[in-house]
Amino acid sequence: MELVVAARSDVGMIRAGNEDNFHAAADATGGIFIVADGMGGHAAGEVASEMAVEILRDQLSSLRDLYDRSAAERVMNSLRGANLAIYNRTVTETDKQGMGTTASVLIVAGRRYLIGQVGDSRVYMLRDGQLRQLTKDHSYVQEQVDAGFLTPEQARYHPYSNVITRCVGASDDVEPDTFAGETRVGDMFLVASDGLTGMVDDRRLQQLMLSRAEVPRIVDSLIAEANGRGGLDNITAIVVSVRAVDADPQTEARTVEAPAYRPRG
Repeated sequence: MELVVAARSDVGMIRAGNEDNFHAAADATGGIFIVADGMGGHAAGEVASEMAVEILRDQLSSLRDLYDRSAAERVMNSLRGANLAIYNRTVTETDKQGMGTTASVLIVAGRRYLIGQVGDSRVYMLRDGQLRQLTKDHSYVQEQVDAGFLTPEQARYHPYSNVITRCVGASDDVEPDTFAGETRVGDMFLVASDGLTGMVDDRRLQQLMLSRAEVPRIVDSLIAEANGRGGLDNITAIVVSVRAVDADPQTEARTVEAPAYRPRG
């Protein structure tokens, strides 16, 4: 399998610190890509997102048989384990009370992908020129859209658009969503925090991802677009381009990470 990957996180134009964390790693057998957007104030939110990423990475990096029926259960259990670990810290450490995080994890291997999801970070797929959101937000406005009270456009600009209804660490248990499907050569995945998707609509995301630029440049352009529209939150983007799906141990995935964010000033 051949994946070309780029990932970057940026503090944005307003926030003093970055509460997002991510992990992006690929090899000849596939890859794992995680975005977590922390909440609960600087330090606490950063701790929650870092814990989620570390736990998911450690427990899922070896998962490659996505045809196995137990694979989705393993992803859900890992998310529940991260949830309990974070929740326990909120109970025992007073300065961590109220912290939590979103978590979106994408695993690509062979001819399959598998996603675990809690919160409103998102995973998209670009296929045949069309961008499709694979995950579903756990948010107040999404519930209103599902109930028919808001249109997707109204939801984007609603004053409660950032209110999530499910997160990792808020209680002693959480119910993750999982999504799975086939992977094809030419597919491109985007895993992103709402600092990107809340600032840049899907049509513009599609335009930027359809550019003929190299994958790291696409990541840079996505983050620049969000900052150009105000950069109201931390911005994290992972882009995964699928160049080959035949599992071949002699074919090494090329993983390219954009330069790490450096604080301004």
